[in-house]
Amino acid sequence: ELIAPIAMEQGVRFAIREGGRTVGAGVVTEILA
Repeated sequence: ELIAPIAMEQGVRFAIREGGRTVGAGVVTEILA
């Protein structure tokens, strides 16, 4: 669950951070909802 909602589109790169450290990264491939 995200802290704040954000807009995303297919092909957009993203990073997941916790406590100032990057714990995951990827590319949006499909919009589910």
